[in-house]
Amino acid sequence: MGSERNGSPEARGQLNQAATTADLFNQYRGLLFAIAYRMMGSGTDAEDIVQEAFVRWLQASSEEVQSPKAYLSAVVMRLCIDQVRSARAQRELYVGPWLPEPIPTGQHQELVDNVVLTESLSFAFLIMLQRLKPLERAVFLLREVFDYDYTEIAEIVGKSEANCRQVLHRAHQQVGEQPPRFAVSHEQQERITYQFIQASTSGDMQGLLKLLTDDIVFTADGGGKVQAARNSLYGADKATRGMLGGMSKLPSGIQGRIEEINGQPAIIGYVDGHVYGVVLLEIVAEQVRRIYMILNPDKLGRLNSLPM
Repeated sequence: MGSERNGSPEARGQLNQAATTADLFNQYRGLLFAIAYRMMGSGTDAEDIVQEAFVRWLQASSEEVQSPKAYLSAVVMRLCIDQVRSARAQRELYVGPWLPEPIPTGQHQELVDNVVLTESLSFAFLIMLQRLKPLERAVFLLREVFDYDYTEIAEIVGKSEANCRQVLHRAHQQVGEQPPRFAVSHEQQERITYQFIQASTSGDMQGLLKLLTDDIVFTADGGGKVQAARNSLYGADKATRGMLGGMSKLPSGIQGRIEEINGQPAIIGYVDGHVYGVVLLEIVAEQVRRIYMILNPDKLGRLNSLPM
């Protein structure tokens, strides 16, 4: 009876092998999600791609997997490239501005455990990546963010090393010269975010104007499911009036809390304990240069409701 309950030696061996395979995959799960999220700008799509990679990992032969990291990175990146090409067509039908899906990082330090990873989670960086073609985006990320060497990159994307160098050069030309970075500490971000929420919730237009750069850009993503500005608003006066006007239409009783999203303090709005929207600020030299508001409910599912 005991042997029947535990199965044959062959069956137990297969189970042990499957468990070992799953454990090995889990060592790379965080890296794979980090790559897929930056490629897609969507945590939901990234999770689906990582899960598909796991299925393929279980089905792969030992001959196919010379290096688990290289094999899994290649599977995830190729799935991402295919999906990015499909998403480009869907994006043309998207209602209003598109913004990435915000992800909570307070409990996922593997996503932000160094400066480069943290900066590459910013909305400014993720939106910049949208200007790149799928292959350019893949090579740019693997080289500039995840520090793969050209031999690894060539194997992952199925191109020669020389071609990968050319692709990276084109990617740099596409994104152009990035504006100089001004180091902003986590404490500065939190303080200015708090000042922002105080001024905006009290309707203090002058207080808001003092926090904004002259070239401020306000972008709201409602996806056609929640009322939001159909175009980005440029300049301090238009951005402030548009934002305050939009906030006046928010549900009554909305509560704002500061939590860590995409590696930085952000404002999460709750209605009856459920997430209604997220506001992220791009801060430069003590002022806000970009305001991103995500209201599309399809992009808020990864955020937790308030405990009751």
